[in-house]
Parts: sequence; structure tokens; C-alpha cells
Amino acid sequence: MAPGGRRIGAVLALLQPEFPDLTISKLRFLEAEGLVTPHRAGSGYRYYAAADIERLRFILTAQRDRFWPLKVIREALDGLDRGLSLDPAVDSAQPQVPTVTADPDVPDRRAIEQVSPARLSLAELARAVGARAGFVEDLVSFGLLRPDAEGYVAGEGARIVAAAHRLDAAGIEARHLRLFRTAAEREVGLVDYASAQAAKPDPGDVALACLALHTALVKDELARRD
Repeated sequence: MAPGGRRIGAVLALLQPEFPDLTISKLRFLEAEGLVTPHRAGSGYRYYAAADIERLRFILTAQRDRFWPLKVIREALDGLDRGLSLDPAVDSAQPQVPTVTADPDVPDRRAIEQVSPARLSLAELARAVGARAGFVEDLVSFGLLRPDAEGYVAGEGARIVAAAHRLDAAGIEARHLRLFRTAAEREVGLVDYASAQAAKPDPGDVALACLALHTALVKDELARRD
């Protein structure tokens, strides 16, 4: 095999035992129709990668076994190119929409309802994650930590400091983290708003949906950078 894949003659020899009527003219026709796009070297030779050959096998099988016209095959290939799949048990080129499953990165109901009962001082929070005392005080000043009247932080204080400390190590200072508290306040505000409606949905379920949406949006934004 050539470094860039197989030449058209080698592809023909590979596929002809399975598709005896296949010819070089047919391979060129499928390329002209835009159904397969082998790499063209500077010399003009076509080189078919393994993915191109599998694509050809799909096209030729669809024509032989399902009698699909090129228009239908093109629609099926478009779905496959977009990461969808076809149901092999159904003689249809309509792509299958993937089943939406719960994101494993979103905590479950039990996890969001479990809050540590410990009340820690700012010094204890700093020691818990190896942060300097001034950093924890900054988190208080920017609203990420909310000590009670006695100066202790309950609930998720330790995890807040740990996450903020990791962001600080990445170059994101405490003063930039206020937006996380603001976002959390607004999301919980939506939970309260929904719970006050006539249907009175469970606040925990609404909170989980907010977290799922937030996680999906962050993942979507990260994916768009590529």
C-alpha cells in the first residue's frame, strides 16, 4: 500500500471479489458524484484511505442489497458524516437520532443534596487545601465564601476554596470568580421561580436540570474552540 493509501487499481482489486460488477469507471463516477473523495497526490494519482474504502463498501452494498438510488445514499452518508447511525434492521436511509442519556459529569440528586455539616474557620479552610490565608480572605471579599456571624463557613466552603485554588494556580484570580457566585444565585433563583408555579415541580429536579444545562453549555463552548 502506498503511504497515502491505495491507488484506484488496488482498490478495484480489493473490492471486486465482493462486487464483481465494479469497474474503475464506476469508482471514478462515484467520485464525480461527490460520494467519495480520495486524496489526489501532486502527480494526479488518487489514493484511497481505509475510510474511503469503507465508504465505497457502504455505497456499493446499499446499491446491491437495498437498491438505494444515489440521492438516498447521499442522504445516508450525510447522516453518517455527522456522527449519526443507521438502523441495520430497517431499510431506511434516515439517520437515527441518538438516545439522550444522563451526562455522567452532572451530579445525581443525592450528591447535590449532601452538604457537609462541618463549620470551618477561614484558617482551617486555607489549611484544608494548602492555600494562603489571604487567598481565602479574598474569596470572602468577592462573595464566594459567606461566613456566618461567628466567622465560620458551612456547607460547600471547603470545595469552593479547593476549586478556586485550582483556578488561581491556572492564572485566574479570585476577583474574576465572582461571576460563578452570580451564576449560581441566578440558577437557584430559577429553581425558586419554577417551584412557585402552579405545577410546583420538585426543586431538586429543577436544580439538576439547571446543572445539566450548565454542563452541556460549557462543553459546547469548549468544543467550539477546535
